[in-house]
Amino acid sequence: MFTNKDVKLGICPIGWSNDDMWDLGDENTFQQCISEMRLAGFTGCEIGHKYPSDVKELKEALDLRGMTVASKWFSSFLGTKPFEETFEEFKKEIEYLCYAGATAINISEQSYSIQGNPDLSIFKNKARFTDAEFAQMCDGLNKLAEYAKSNGIRACFHHHMGTCVQTLEETERMLNNTSDDLLLCYDTGHWTFSEVDPMAILNEFPNRIGHVHLKNMRRAICDQAIKESWSFLKSVRNGAFTVPGDPEGCVDFEPVLRKLDEIGYEGWIMVEAEQDPAKANPFKYAKMAYEYITDLMAK
Repeated sequence: MFTNKDVKLGICPIGWSNDDMWDLGDENTFQQCISEMRLAGFTGCEIGHKYPSDVKELKEALDLRGMTVASKWFSSFLGTKPFEETFEEFKKEIEYLCYAGATAINISEQSYSIQGNPDLSIFKNKARFTDAEFAQMCDGLNKLAEYAKSNGIRACFHHHMGTCVQTLEETERMLNNTSDDLLLCYDTGHWTFSEVDPMAILNEFPNRIGHVHLKNMRRAICDQAIKESWSFLKSVRNGAFTVPGDPEGCVDFEPVLRKLDEIGYEGWIMVEAEQDPAKANPFKYAKMAYEYITDLMAK
């Protein structure tokens, strides 16, 4: 698979230190994180809260290890705030990413988001936009995507549990009401958690895939979280997520990778799994994922 295509493998630091719950992995340093990423085989990463804020310092540390920044999370509030407020922050992030050598920015619409609330169910308490708010978000996304593209960065929307663009229906609506410049940060774990076949969006919008998160889920814990209407953070703490290659995982990654190859995807494929590093050793799971994915890609 992916013969003669520019496809690179990276991993997110959230397995070493969690960005929503800082007590998970607080003992793990930035230097340890990126060293173990590279030792496991990966050449790219996303940005975590333990990373230095000085982009020059960050780039030097990654260059020493033959690594680069693939992308970075960006929280937008397009549906509920004036566009200019989001745009000013967005421009700073684009400048940062251009210097760091990244190719994508992962936009997550955080208006009314409950993903960081440990007490609210991502199923029962998830908010929904009014038609006017949804239209305002889409208009803002088009503007962000146009600006990012003019700077050589892919603007990739991250559908996410606990937000107003969580379900397949909401994601389809967003893609149908935005320009082709706005791409998708495609995440297998979030599709599975929202009880959607991860293949659905690949088949429906093959030309809109701009960045890929390969995230696995432990079926029994996922089912319990859905049945008992857990919050996103409770799901993370209880081990709902894991990496590709984990025997406890339920996501079938082979058809996903084959479809990405078929549609001509080029770019970063990132391993991401919000886990408690005290229970799931980050280096062990990073190696597990790298070996599993490279074996699949060699078929």
